[in-house]
Amino acid sequence: MFENIIIRIREELNLNADEKTKKTSLRFFKEEINCYGVKAATVRKIADNYFQQIKNEKKETIFLLSEELLSSDLFEESAIAFEWIYRMRESYMPNDFDIFEKWIDKYVNNWAKCDTLCNHSVAFFIESYPQYISRLKEWTKSDNRWFRRAAAVTLVLPARNGKFLNDVLDIADRLLMDEDDLVRKGYGWMLKEASKAHQQEIFEYVMKNKKIMPRTALRYAIEKFPPDLRKRAMEK
Repeated sequence: MFENIIIRIREELNLNADEKTKKTSLRFFKEEINCYGVKAATVRKIADNYFQQIKNEKKETIFLLSEELLSSDLFEESAIAFEWIYRMRESYMPNDFDIFEKWIDKYVNNWAKCDTLCNHSVAFFIESYPQYISRLKEWTKSDNRWFRRAAAVTLVLPARNGKFLNDVLDIADRLLMDEDDLVRKGYGWMLKEASKAHQQEIFEYVMKNKKIMPRTALRYAIEKFPPDLRKRAMEK
């Protein structure tokens, strides 16, 4: 039954593939990606339709099916997998962190996969089990750019809601001089979201570090500041 679901999903993705959408998707990423060329709304509909058939299965079964989709490296299949994984969030347990870590290592190879998994599933996990934030911070030392970006983007939504401010600043410190543009954008985004609830603290952080903070990260971080604070932050 479960093998049939994967086969049917792939058949449906093939049926909905469009060469124009594929070309648009390929232009969207600097990295090389594999994709069918299916519109995002259609992918979401397919994800939902097939989830209805498996939603009463154990989390472990749904995770295995999700990993089968992830292993293909096809962009739309990963989107379906990440949607299913997030829908199981109320069943997450502490040892699932190891699984998320493995998936980032094996299957995340562009910023969209990184952000989709981490903005939602890993973020929910960290909010549920905040003791794992020390493990999250270890990712900042990884040679894998996606782990370093993941350390920041995992806290984007919690930071927007005013949570984990000290950890946000700690992760920003750890990534401050990172040479990878996508990592810089990742922690800049995290700081920007944190500024919505903690404008003064993020402003002070930017002012303290603006002489050494890469301009990409700085611009992201101050995007939601009032014009006068943005101007002060950009002054050399």
